[in-house]
Amino acid sequence: MFLEFIEQLIFTIIPLKSKFMKFQIKINSILTVDEIREYWTSEDYIQLLEKFDYPDAEKAPKETLRELLLMAITDFEPQEAAVKVLEYKLSDHLADGQIQQISNDMLLDKVCEEYPEIGLQSTLFHVNQLLFKAFNGKFPDAKASVIDCSIARVDKKPNPVLTKEDILKLFSVGLSDRSLLERLFEPQMKTEIDFPEAENILWDVKASEDNNFSITTSEYWLKEEDFEFSEFESELNQKEAES
Repeated sequence: MFLEFIEQLIFTIIPLKSKFMKFQIKINSILTVDEIREYWTSEDYIQLLEKFDYPDAEKAPKETLRELLLMAITDFEPQEAAVKVLEYKLSDHLADGQIQQISNDMLLDKVCEEYPEIGLQSTLFHVNQLLFKAFNGKFPDAKASVIDCSIARVDKKPNPVLTKEDILKLFSVGLSDRSLLERLFEPQMKTEIDFPEAENILWDVKASEDNNFSITTSEYWLKEEDFEFSEFESELNQKEAES
């Protein structure tokens, strides 16, 4: 019994070791965009056209659907149009009263940057920019950042699968202390504290086999001026089983 206790105690005390992996990060470019066209599908356009009383939308050529929708939207008042698009995208997440409030606020402020539920900010951006295009600027113009970068291990070994949280923690070394992320999430960015918000701060991450990444997020969270360095080394703490 005593030996079993000692074995279990050793296993409990020393189950893991921390291994710091060093990465070389190079920011190749940061593109500022006011829309991400591929977000909206042909099916989205067809369903929205129906909400805006456009008949037989499914019979229209696919390449004309977007322009047809933009014209159909302007047959309605801006706030009413906002309600329709918000209902289409967010009725499962927001109550009617919240949608009404956001549709009003969108005409005055960049709600997609200020909305407290970070998980809805990307959808609110896409809704805002569709309305911005339709109404030729009556809605505030929000921006997104598309970051092209390389993230590779210094020892030339294959990268582990990098999560959005990993990427933001790696970016921390290259960011200015004045950046919004550093000011709001410094403990999460610089330590091993869990950073669940990262999943929604970064909207999309595409990785290629040569360790290049295309990362999409709001300009509110990351923009070119936020990076103090375009090339830097950073460490990531990976825990692995003791051999």
